[in-house]
Amino acid sequence: MKDYIKKILAIAVPIMLSNLISQLQMLIDKVFIGRLSLESMSAVGNASTPMWTTMSIIFALTTGATILVSQLYGANELDKATATLASVFKFNNGIGIILFLFWFFTPQVAFNLIGVDESIIGMSIDYAHYFAPIFILTGIGASISCMLQVSQKTQIMVWYGVSRSLANVVLDYILIFGHFGLPAMGVKGAAIATTLAELLGDAIVLVYVLTAKDIVIRPKFIQILEAKLSLYTDTIKFGAPAACEEFAWNLGHLYLIAMLNKISVEAAGIHSIVFSVELIAVVVSGSFGTAALTLSGYETGRKNVKGVWDVVMCSSYLAWGFSVINLVFFLLFPNQILGIFTKDKAVLAAAPLYLLIVGLDLFPKSGNIIFGSGIKGYGEPSWMLKTQLFGTFFVVAMSSVIVMVFHRGILEIFGLVVVDEILRFVLNSWKLRKIRGESESLVLQEVAQEDLY
Repeated sequence: MKDYIKKILAIAVPIMLSNLISQLQMLIDKVFIGRLSLESMSAVGNASTPMWTTMSIIFALTTGATILVSQLYGANELDKATATLASVFKFNNGIGIILFLFWFFTPQVAFNLIGVDESIIGMSIDYAHYFAPIFILTGIGASISCMLQVSQKTQIMVWYGVSRSLANVVLDYILIFGHFGLPAMGVKGAAIATTLAELLGDAIVLVYVLTAKDIVIRPKFIQILEAKLSLYTDTIKFGAPAACEEFAWNLGHLYLIAMLNKISVEAAGIHSIVFSVELIAVVVSGSFGTAALTLSGYETGRKNVKGVWDVVMCSSYLAWGFSVINLVFFLLFPNQILGIFTKDKAVLAAAPLYLLIVGLDLFPKSGNIIFGSGIKGYGEPSWMLKTQLFGTFFVVAMSSVIVMVFHRGILEIFGLVVVDEILRFVLNSWKLRKIRGESESLVLQEVAQEDLY
C-alpha cells in the first residue's frame, strides 16, 4: 500500500498544485469581477459554465486515451501506445477548432437555451467571444496532459499553473479595471486576460515536451501527421462513455443554472461564487482521481486485480482526509471565505449554511471521482455513464419540482446536489466491489487451468 501511495502522490501532487494554482487564479478573477457587480458575476457564470461544458468533451474523450495508453504501457506495448497518442494529438485538434468556431460565432444560441437574462446576455456574449480562442489550444493541451500522466512526468504542470495564473492575475488587474493607460474593459478584459495567460502556460509546457529526453511514449511530428483514425476510434470506445458522462453531469448542472435564473439573477450569481469555492476542493479529489485512473489502467494491463483495488482505496483515503480538513475550514471561516467575493449582507448571513452543504458534498463527490476512476481503469467506463444519466434525470426532475411546483430557493437546490452525489456513490461502490470479485474469480480460474496443464 505504501508503494501505491508514493506513486499516487508522484502523479497527483504536481497536477494538484497546478490545478489549485489555476483555481486560485480563477477565484481572483471572480473576486475582481465581483467587485464590479453581482450582475457581472452572474454574466461570467452563465457564460463560462456552458463553455467549460463543451470543453470538457475533449478532456473526457482523452480519458479514453489515458485508459488505453496506460494499459498498453503496463503491458509494455510501447510502439502501439505511442501510435495511439499520435492519433489523439491529431484528431483532438480538429474537435477543438470546431468548438472554437461555434463559441466565436454563435454563443447566443447556447445562452438563450439556458435562459440567460436579457440584462446580462450582452456581457456573456462578450466574454464568450474573447474566451473562444482557448478552444484551439485545448486539443493539444489535453493530449499532452495524457502523455505526461501515463509517463508519470507531471512535474512541469506546476510551472504551467504558476506561469498562467500569475499572468492572469496581472492581466486581470490591468484589463478589467483599466491601468497603465489602458481602458477599463470589465468582463471582456477578464476573458482576454484568461486567453493570453493560457497561451503562455501552454507555450511553456510545449517547450518542455519538445526538449525533454526521458518521455518514452512521445510521438514524432510525422507520426502525428500520418496517424490513423482507427486508433483514435479505439480510444473513443473508452472515451465516448466518459465524454457522455461528463456531458450528462454538465447538462444537469446547466439545468440547475437555468432553474436558478428562474429564481433570480442574484441566485445564479450566488451559485457561481459557492461553486467556485467548492471547485478548489474538488480539484484535489480530481488529482487523486487522475492518479487512480492512470495507475489502475497500468495495473489492469499487468493483470494485477488486487493492485487496482489498492490504488483506488489509497486514493480515496487521501481524498477523504483532505475533505475533512476542508469541511473544518469551511465551518470555521464561512463569512471570511464568501466575503472575499461579495459584501452582500444576505449572502454573508447564509454563508455558514452554504459552506456546510458544500463541505458535506465533498465526501460522496470525492468517492464518485475516485471509485469511478477505478471502474474505468478496469475497462468498464460505460457504467459511470449509466449512473450519471440516472443522476442527471434525478437532478432535472427534482429541481423542476423544487422551483416550479414548490417555488423553493437556492438552499434546496444545493441540498439536492448532495443527495444526487450520495445516491450515485452507493451505486458506484457496489459496482466496484462487484468488478473486483468477478476479476479475482477469473484470475483464480486462469491459475487453476494453468495448473491442470
